[in-house]
Amino acid sequence: MRVLLDTNILISAFVFQSKHIVGIIDVLTEEHTIVIPTYVIAEMKMVVTEKFAHKSASLDRFLTNLPFELVYTPDAIDAAKYPAVRDSDDLPVLATAILENVDILLTGDKDFENLGLQRPAILTPAHFMLIYGK
Repeated sequence: MRVLLDTNILISAFVFQSKHIVGIIDVLTEEHTIVIPTYVIAEMKMVVTEKFAHKSASLDRFLTNLPFELVYTPDAIDAAKYPAVRDSDDLPVLATAILENVDILLTGDKDFENLGLQRPAILTPAHFMLIYGK
């Protein structure tokens, strides 16, 4: 199964080293394919640089050690082709998840709730662990 990680999931794993999120990453790396869009990498770098500068030096090491499939996020996205999201910064993540035909979009962002998509399934970390955790 291919699972696309939103920026907030990666920030929780990298910056806060959330045991819950790190546990999810462990499950994903053992049994599934982690998918990360170019947009999420860029957004993560920006957030870490702006809000957690003391961690910037180790971000490359974190990403290098994380096994994942890198997918391209298009620069030009026609919002009319996708479900409406409140925050325009979420559109590239949603569009990439749909274009890449991933099975799950894993996010803690409540703006993705109630989009009514069949695929990808949009799951919170807690919901993911309920279904797929050990």
